[in-house]
Amino acid sequence: MERTERIGKITLDYSEYSGEDLYCDGAVEDELLEIVKNVPPREYARIIEERKSWPILYHLSPLRANIVDWIPIDAGAKVLEVGSGCGAITGTLSSKAAEVTCVELSRKRSQINAYRHKNRGNVTIHVGNFKDIEPKLDRNYDYICLIGVFEYGQSYIGGHTPYEDFLKILMPHLAEGGRIVIAIENKYGLKYFAGCMEDHLGTYFSGIENYAMGGGVRTFGKNGLEHIFRSCGVSEVHFYYPYPDYKFMTALYSDQHLPGKGELSNNIRNFDRDRMLLFDEKYAFDGLVEEGLFPVFSNSYAVVVGEGFDVEYVKYSNDRAPEYVIKTQISTNERGQRAVCKYPLSREAEAHVKNMAAACESLTKRYHGGGLRVNQCTLSQEPELCARFEYLSGRPLSEYMDCCLEKNDLEGFYGYFREYLRRISYNSEWKVWDFDLIFSNILVDGDVWTLIDYEWTFDKSMDPRRLAFRALYCYLLEDKRREKLDMGRALQELCLTWSEAECLKEQEMDFQKFVTGGRLSMAQIRELTGGGILTPEKWIGRYQDEKNENRIQIYEDTGKGYSEEESYFPEDFSLEEGTAELSLSVNGNVKMLRIDPAMDFCAVKILEMTLNEKRVPLERRGILVANGRVARPAEKNRGGGPTIVFPTADPNIHICMEKLETGAENRLNVKLEIRRLPESMADDMAAAVKRLI
Repeated sequence: MERTERIGKITLDYSEYSGEDLYCDGAVEDELLEIVKNVPPREYARIIEERKSWPILYHLSPLRANIVDWIPIDAGAKVLEVGSGCGAITGTLSSKAAEVTCVELSRKRSQINAYRHKNRGNVTIHVGNFKDIEPKLDRNYDYICLIGVFEYGQSYIGGHTPYEDFLKILMPHLAEGGRIVIAIENKYGLKYFAGCMEDHLGTYFSGIENYAMGGGVRTFGKNGLEHIFRSCGVSEVHFYYPYPDYKFMTALYSDQHLPGKGELSNNIRNFDRDRMLLFDEKYAFDGLVEEGLFPVFSNSYAVVVGEGFDVEYVKYSNDRAPEYVIKTQISTNERGQRAVCKYPLSREAEAHVKNMAAACESLTKRYHGGGLRVNQCTLSQEPELCARFEYLSGRPLSEYMDCCLEKNDLEGFYGYFREYLRRISYNSEWKVWDFDLIFSNILVDGDVWTLIDYEWTFDKSMDPRRLAFRALYCYLLEDKRREKLDMGRALQELCLTWSEAECLKEQEMDFQKFVTGGRLSMAQIRELTGGGILTPEKWIGRYQDEKNENRIQIYEDTGKGYSEEESYFPEDFSLEEGTAELSLSVNGNVKMLRIDPAMDFCAVKILEMTLNEKRVPLERRGILVANGRVARPAEKNRGGGPTIVFPTADPNIHICMEKLETGAENRLNVKLEIRRLPESMADDMAAAVKRLI
């Protein structure tokens, strides 16, 4: 094999390659290689939707690069990417830095990386084991990135302290002031408690149980990572919190800007395998946020070993059409001043960002004197284009409305709603409207109401009732606890009919398609490629129903007829795989004994029935009576009594005790095979049997 290979402008170095890919996902890597050779990156979204494949989504989704996009890498920086895989983040790193050196164990994956970034002349890929390549690496990297790699330290580094050793090997390769960036799952992430499988092992609760069953991968909680860093003599570490996790991050929080109540609602993201849903993570996160425990239960961590960044919060909106992909960032400058900036993530989106300043000017003029303040926006070109907004204090209007609902104060809720409608309707004849005037985009601080986000502003007239309906509709979709609202009353408040409301819902769907350019959202992609959602609560309910329906109930007639009040469920009873065994103590005064074998349509085979250890002669006329039909005459049965089909949800078997030899106290032992049947099947089977007993 040649020691190097050129793919476009990228050099692949095989000096330390063993000649065999020890880590391979099989045929899907051939499929990925074929895609990146023949399909331009702008078409990856289409391929993801068409193929409906988790590996293709995982390797080609642009959201994968969000985990490093937020890092303010200098244009002259040198970056080392350990475990570069198929290049999910290599392209973003190379667009920011002057030089990117990749280390990857797999030749096939390295070729996929090279073909998808073949025009990047600042990328070199070393193929082989990291321990073999490491001695030849430079010692002046500004950034060393371990994205989904640190957890494999035990497999690739070995020894008694593989994770500490991994860091100690890497740190000498940093330039002065350099940083190591680690993205890793939190083994105590809330999603694992809620029923997601461990990302690497595909088993439930492995990390929570401290990997008691072994395996070559280890993730850590926050304290566990901090302990490793202290053991390596690291003096400065900063934790950031990717949400929902680092793989498809849409938001990044920090200790300076933690999530607020209600923000973490995007939790069903099991693209690769089934998951259970033990509880609603949104409400659990709300409680953790209130208790200050979010950092402990964040699903993933982005850890910066070294000096931190001014970035406190980032939100990505890059699952849209190219002309609308942006990121929103909150940062603090050297004077301690916070600012909110919106950046375009594509050349096509630059016009969208520039329009925000024009929208600010138009909306400010429209609402001047009307009780709705507009958060001021200025455009900045240095060091890159962004729309800069004031950082304001206050609570979203949605929180005030939630408080009213929690206290069942509907009048208070509609008081806010009417005030909202009054303020947004000011100068309603003007041809400028913010279509996204939802409750969470308005900050309330006393009597000051401020519109903080007006990204979707259009120069056209619009009925304010339409915007108010949209705000209410979005509000309801965000939280099922808000469903207590009477939509009928809301429509009355807006003087809208149900028919008009349905039309507005359709218009909302059209707007979402406009924003995404017809592309599928990640929620829709999950429906195509994701695993199932298993709800144990439903299983338990079905089990309980089945248990109740399969319960056996006993009635005794001492000459006064059966009585529901005097019936009972036997304690000396077992039911395994459809076979029930019970032992009943029957007083000699009992004339008729009734056994209800289930609470549903069923078929029952009497396997055994003895009274005082003597077989009950079920073949004798009048001994056995039932409200079902015998599928086979008792005298022709071999082994036990008859099989009875019950076309009723209240099956019962009557035993005439008067016709049997009884004493003062008797022991009746019964063994039944019980099979529940669908109603239609029970009716058909009973109709085919003529004999009624």
